[in-house]
Amino acid sequence: MEGLNIDEKGQPRLSRSYTLNFVGDWGGANFHRICSWLTQEFCDRAGPGSRSAIWSLRDGGLDGLMQLNHGSADLAICTPAALMSKALNGEGPFSTAMPHLRALATLPQNDRMVLAVNPKHNIKTFEELRRQKPALRIATAVNDGTNLIGYVANEFLNAHGISKTTIESWNGTFLTAHRPERCVAFVETGEADALLQEAIMTPWWRRLIEADKLVPLPAEPEALESLQGSLGLRNNPLQARFWDNLPEELPALDFSDFVIFVRDDMPKEVAYLLTWCLVETRHMLEGQYKHIPPERSPLSYPLDPNKMAQTPIPLHEGANEYYSQRDASGQQACQITISPF
Repeated sequence: MEGLNIDEKGQPRLSRSYTLNFVGDWGGANFHRICSWLTQEFCDRAGPGSRSAIWSLRDGGLDGLMQLNHGSADLAICTPAALMSKALNGEGPFSTAMPHLRALATLPQNDRMVLAVNPKHNIKTFEELRRQKPALRIATAVNDGTNLIGYVANEFLNAHGISKTTIESWNGTFLTAHRPERCVAFVETGEADALLQEAIMTPWWRRLIEADKLVPLPAEPEALESLQGSLGLRNNPLQARFWDNLPEELPALDFSDFVIFVRDDMPKEVAYLLTWCLVETRHMLEGQYKHIPPERSPLSYPLDPNKMAQTPIPLHEGANEYYSQRDASGQQACQITISPF
């Protein structure tokens, strides 16, 4: 690979300088944290004058993939992983085919989407919800073609036989925002009396459930089966006592795992080094989450290189070469076909 060498410590380095544009999240969530770590590790091993920028989004996570697809960004992150294969052919929420997308890694994150309702309605199941037809004020993500949370939330309701039109026919309303914590704020201020969101491990969700401000509804088996068939999203139940007042397992829709995306025309040596940084310096990212118990962390740790290599779309050839050079024990293989300094 042109310009890629191995230093005296056995680490890959680029002799050329590079400028990379990463797309993170809205500015204060996990994607930005991941990008900050990755840009630092990359620039430490790139040529003099190398630099990187992290762009924040106004809209939902799909916007980052669109920027990557158009060539205005070099790397983007998106979730949930199970939905991402549809991007290649422009299916599901992806209105445009993105055949040039490639992956560097999957970062594990155990998340779910749940609908929870204020206990004043005395509703504990979707069947009770359909029968009672309350005028709910549901806080959820914007479904505008850029926000994958909003898209999945809409499909989740539809699979349970409760469309947006249905809610409105009950004199219900939707309060929407792009960011999960803004949706939570609608409930905390009393503007909404139901929440349909992911980021289930956050203190926001725990605070609302354990204070008996919301009652989570178990997703129905038929709806989950339908969503797995249409979107590839599986049942990912919350274990009993995930919240102190959750007495038994709660069936829920999976919304897990972050995928690191690039384009297939990224130089091979750049994709190789980025992937090397993702795997070989993963302890630097893990350290930012170890104050949180693993089951409540927005990033699952420890990161497993073998699982990181399991991506929903094909790997970039540079990433594929890196993973192929790791031996079974998870250490970097020594048969690298580039010359040392």
